[in-house]
Amino acid sequence: MPTSTSPLAQPLTLPCGAVLRNRIAKSAMSEDLADVGNIPGERLFRVYQRWGAGGAGLLISGNIMVDRAALGEPGNVAVESDADLSALTKLAQSATMDAFGHPTGTAMWAQINHPGRQAPRFLVPKPVAPSAVPLTLPGAIFAAPRALTAEEIPAIIARFARTAALCKRAGYTGVQIHAAHGYLVSQFLSPLSNLRDDAWGGDAVRRRRFLVEIVRAIRAAVGPAFPIGVKLNSADFQRGGFDEEESMDVVAALEAEGIDLLEISGGTYEKPATSGTIEATRASTLAREAYFLTYARKVRTHTRLPLLLTGGFRSRSGMESALSEQVGTQADERAGAVDMIGLARPFALEPEIARGLLDGTVTESRVQPRRTGVNQIDGFLEITWYTFQIHRIGAGKDPLPDVSPWRVFADMGSRTLFRTRR
Repeated sequence: MPTSTSPLAQPLTLPCGAVLRNRIAKSAMSEDLADVGNIPGERLFRVYQRWGAGGAGLLISGNIMVDRAALGEPGNVAVESDADLSALTKLAQSATMDAFGHPTGTAMWAQINHPGRQAPRFLVPKPVAPSAVPLTLPGAIFAAPRALTAEEIPAIIARFARTAALCKRAGYTGVQIHAAHGYLVSQFLSPLSNLRDDAWGGDAVRRRRFLVEIVRAIRAAVGPAFPIGVKLNSADFQRGGFDEEESMDVVAALEAEGIDLLEISGGTYEKPATSGTIEATRASTLAREAYFLTYARKVRTHTRLPLLLTGGFRSRSGMESALSEQVGTQADERAGAVDMIGLARPFALEPEIARGLLDGTVTESRVQPRRTGVNQIDGFLEITWYTFQIHRIGAGKDPLPDVSPWRVFADMGSRTLFRTRR
């Protein structure tokens, strides 16, 4: 299909009035590349220079934490005050400006987050969470959290708003609240991790209040014309946890608050949705590529929010089909099941993949799972393998698609150990 008529090439106007130049987004991946002090440096600048020139309509950063005392990884960027503005501005400009100072046309959004209990104990010995419910993971990597007090919760909400405002001042063109994958906002949403019976928990309405108040605080801080997105789980795939029905109610609440883009995802550290044990392994899911397309179709019939779907897309035809598929019968329904296609790992291996998908020279991503055959560690090794590719880009090198996951594990493990001791 010619680029000019491909649904991938069509612009998207968001509710706030901002326009994304095409329907391809680089979804968030943890770069783990911050310099000492958790500030962006040359390695991150190089990564986003390459991605910014790669043709995507939208780049969403990896986690930008709202508190340096609450990190999910040693190499997270953290943004708390004006002292962070200079480096943050350079990072935003890496994606949005070319070497001659001309706009690239790519939108750059900051994904802002707080890990809550999902913070390794070597980084956060005393993590916080909605309730004192520890992660059910082996290895004692994560310390048991303490429950946030009622007075601490508004302070964290204010941190989200302050970080969003700083990102806007730095030149980011939007922000995304990370409310998925078991981080703090997701912890508030789940009845398994939120056992409170106060203004912040006890029923579905109170469990989602934390997210709603963050949206309101950010909107007050950035104004009506600045895009606000949310990354939300379709479900956390745990019995008694956050499920699709409750997720649909959260979507309705977010639409009422006036967000601009909803990214659909799923799973947590305890139950990763794409690690080979849940939806990603079902034959029907593999055939249709997208892990959460069935849920996206349900959401489409309940909301007018623009939808970004990430997870599993590999072929140009599959992406175009999801954008074009008619859902519902009403005349005012959007044209497709989703409005944007999110790619993550393909960008780690093929930084310029968006341009190829748009001009038709790329029909399928080269991404392949990197497996050792040891199921207990393959999920972790696979994530590490793609992070290694991002680190190569940050070093000014090309990705290595044929590198052994064991070599990557040894290389990345030594880097992590060095960072935690320095």
